Amino acid sequence: MATERPEPVQDQGSHTPPASQTKGKARFAAIDVGSNAMRMRIIEASTPQGPNGVRSATVWKEIANARAAVRLGTEVFTTGRLAPASIGAACAALREFRQAMDDAKVDAYRATATSAVREAENGPTLVERALREAGVELEVIEGVEEARIIELAVVRNLDMGERRVMLIDVGGGSTELTLLDKGKHTFSISLPIGTVRLLETLLKDENAIGKGLDKERMRLLSEMVDRAVVEARSRLQKTTFDVIVGTGGNIETLADLFPNKGGVGGYPRAADVTQVRAIFGKLARMPPAERQSTFGLRPDRADTIVPAAAIFLRLAELWDAQAIAVPGVGLKEGILEELVDKYFHLWNPDEQAEAVLAACARLGLRYHFDEAHGQLVAKLAAQLFDDMQPLHAFGERDRLLLRAAALLHDIGDFVRYDGHHKHTYYLILNSDIMGLSPEERAIVANTARYHRKSLPDPSHPNFRELDKDARGKVRGLAAILRIADALDREHLGKVTSVRATIDKSKKRLMLTVLGQEDRELEEWTVKAKAELLREVFDLDVAFVS
Repeated sequence: MATERPEPVQDQGSHTPPASQTKGKARFAAIDVGSNAMRMRIIEASTPQGPNGVRSATVWKEIANARAAVRLGTEVFTTGRLAPASIGAACAALREFRQAMDDAKVDAYRATATSAVREAENGPTLVERALREAGVELEVIEGVEEARIIELAVVRNLDMGERRVMLIDVGGGSTELTLLDKGKHTFSISLPIGTVRLLETLLKDENAIGKGLDKERMRLLSEMVDRAVVEARSRLQKTTFDVIVGTGGNIETLADLFPNKGGVGGYPRAADVTQVRAIFGKLARMPPAERQSTFGLRPDRADTIVPAAAIFLRLAELWDAQAIAVPGVGLKEGILEELVDKYFHLWNPDEQAEAVLAACARLGLRYHFDEAHGQLVAKLAAQLFDDMQPLHAFGERDRLLLRAAALLHDIGDFVRYDGHHKHTYYLILNSDIMGLSPEERAIVANTARYHRKSLPDPSHPNFRELDKDARGKVRGLAAILRIADALDREHLGKVTSVRATIDKSKKRLMLTVLGQEDRELEEWTVKAKAELLREVFDLDVAFVS
């Protein structure tokens, strides 16, 4: 029977119709191609009209909820490749999901694949076959994007209030940790440890299959978990928070089997850490078949629950937590939240942009950047971008990428000032920035790399590896960034604001600046760094006195 639930209101890839086709009721699907299983949820969402016809909330009705026990992580975490049989089974499951979406007449969907497909050398084969054989466009997402989506689901379903919350999502191939303060993101990290990854490592020999963990394998499990959480421990051990929230099928099962009476932190459903710890040894020594019969578990839960419990127990011990709140939502629900909001125009792109810039600022602080300079250059770059809009025709998302590059353009100083633009490129490209896709991060990294010295050139491997559209964006955005950076040449904030007008007849970009009168060096530097602007936009630079 379909159930309803009210949802509070709160750009990644999804399949949505144009705004002109949206209406007051629509159907949405989320597909999660995980390392341990594949899941799909279809809902119908409506937006009841409030006063004056304003739509400010959504109501969900469940249409379908499906799960396919396809363990893509089998072999990936030891061989680096998806097994052919697993790819075939995944495509068969996706065909069924596609048929269910067609039957339900879904208006928009998003299908994501996580660590197993992300790490597999032949992951692109599954993506290609999913589209060709099942008609499903599968998006391989990074751990930081997975964390962002799960965070969205949790924030929408738990009242954070004034609490500081540590969110732990244990999946088949990775574990995401996210720190939330009053519902706002402050930190996240993706750890290369998950239930299927541990099973494949611990039980890969035939003698261990179907058996419980012996003393030696228990020791190895403990060591592997400890090694994986080293980085998190060093960065978060002194962090204080009010409650741990866990997501994923295993913590939901643990909460059902070993509930903490009365919940924790005001949240009604929670797993009791003391109970789980007390039974963990016995649980681990049981063969999976015995766990299945004793606790009423599915076969693919009976084996993964032990490594999942090991991870949760180690993290709970690290932060001295006695219970873990379990909201019962995850990746699918986060995908649906975003799809629904964007379809009904309830999504706030400005809020998302500020979240990306906040992530950039946190990255900059890690490398001790000159924050005042970065913020000023980002402001000046945005002002130039806006005034040059008729000329470059870039979109709002490109404006965000420019601001991100401007904010971070000097973080390479942390490595060494000489060649710092190249160090900046490397640091950005290899850092997690929540809210940016890998392709967008590459544009940001390249734009920041070309804020000084040589111009973008196909002979540079970093630039050559971009597609044609991305290369065009980097050239245009870097041309603007070079001017903005030059306006704060001495990092003294002499120029506080800039406005630009385009004189087409004279092919000039006329700059009007506000700030201190003594800015001869800045104006000289602008003209010296205007070569890329001339090359891309066919404009010289002049100052309006």
